[in-house]
Amino acid sequence: MAVVTYREALNQALREEMERDPNVFIVGEEVGYYQGAYKVTQGLLDQFGEWRVRDTPIAEEVIAGIGIGAALVGLRPIAEMMTFNFSLLALDQIVNNAAKIRYMSGGQFKVPVVFRGPGGAAHQLGAQHSQSLESYYAYVPGLKVVLPATPKDAKGLLKSAIRDDDPVVFIESEVLYGTRGEVPEGEYTIPLGQAEVKRPGKDVTLIAHSKTVLLALQVAESLAAEGIEAEVVDPRTLRPLDSDLLLESVRKTHRCVIVEEGWPFCGIGAQIATTLYSEAFDTLDAPIERVTSADVPMPYAKPLEAAVVPDTKRVRAAIDKVLYRQ
Repeated sequence: MAVVTYREALNQALREEMERDPNVFIVGEEVGYYQGAYKVTQGLLDQFGEWRVRDTPIAEEVIAGIGIGAALVGLRPIAEMMTFNFSLLALDQIVNNAAKIRYMSGGQFKVPVVFRGPGGAAHQLGAQHSQSLESYYAYVPGLKVVLPATPKDAKGLLKSAIRDDDPVVFIESEVLYGTRGEVPEGEYTIPLGQAEVKRPGKDVTLIAHSKTVLLALQVAESLAAEGIEAEVVDPRTLRPLDSDLLLESVRKTHRCVIVEEGWPFCGIGAQIATTLYSEAFDTLDAPIERVTSADVPMPYAKPLEAAVVPDTKRVRAAIDKVLYRQ
């Protein structure tokens, strides 16, 4: 398999789907002549032209509205948000239109639109540009929510999202764009709603998504030197959630730590923990632990930012707690 960056994997998915289906097009701020704010759309304007790679003004509600309208007439738009922090300006379109039209029309209309772009914290971007908003969207019936952690997942899941007949919120990570990994060559997709065991283990389950998967894998590697086998499970799709695989893992290890970069109150981890408690309570040998960002707006100062987001020390402490190693 070829080794490519996360950014290149996304670019491959966009290019291949646009070549496969003439109804696929991209719309967003600086996606064309600037080649994308994070260069994910690099080279696509030259290949497909401005009718299929459409630059827009700085107007997220308009970008989302164009995507929804185009989807209703049979196209398959990919609406890029320069950052998902800015998607808050398009919440009315995404939540009240994209998510509800299929239901409110009795299935007469489909809305096959992908809202994609980076989310979460990067490096010293401040409170308004460092938010993990996936729980906002996973809360809404009618939306599918995807957060790939590896180049392989980025490509396979984006291709599936573009082909899906429902609106998909596809959140990437700024700090993952330069990461590298193996990506299968040729045509391949990853079904939405299918979790993956990133590292098998038997002593404790670590559930993580997006870039916290890399953190969980790092901690699991260090634990292995101490004879502790941690199983790392990546949901990949938060809605629909592959609860079957999560339950299977927890029933095997009997202990669970959930790691996410979002806030603790009403977070994704809270929903996952509720699912596990409801279906696997009798198999747990310790209460589920959650490692999240601190319940504060993101500070700008580098030391304070580091104190807010999950790190190896906090994950290790949570694992020690569920293993009664304190």
